[in-house]
Amino acid sequence: MEPLPLKDIHLPSAVAFWPPAPGWWLLAVLLPLLVFLCRYLYKRIRRQTAVKTAAKLLSGIRRDSGADARQTLAALSALLRRVAISTAPRSDAASLRGAAWLAYLDQSLPDAPFSQGPGRCLADGHYRQTPPADAELVALFELCERWLKQQAKKR
Repeated sequence: MEPLPLKDIHLPSAVAFWPPAPGWWLLAVLLPLLVFLCRYLYKRIRRQTAVKTAAKLLSGIRRDSGADARQTLAALSALLRRVAISTAPRSDAASLRGAAWLAYLDQSLPDAPFSQGPGRCLADGHYRQTPPADAELVALFELCERWLKQQAKKR
């Protein structure tokens, strides 16, 4: 028998770096989308949680019969500030005082009720000689509820 003429072993060529496989293209597209989606959902859940908690606290402040008008006003002011800091960047809302704070609150509502309506007592209610009347507090509670609903709708 004659030996068969065999050829030497041929190694495959090296795998090229470029172009990448379709899986890498898919990963390059989906990873930024996934990061964006996770960030969006985190912000949305955080905002909704803050607004729901604030609505519960607002109803608790409204039901609190032991607090006088000044304490109620201070609690409302603190609640609105906490919600604003929770739902917006801290640098936007944390340092605002007086008219600037009321203007910030008015951004969410079309008719400027904080600067020109019942919300003005948030800026000067602590310094008044007489505490706000019950009618003012009722209007302020309704305004705060309206503002909270608007915060829940924001993206």
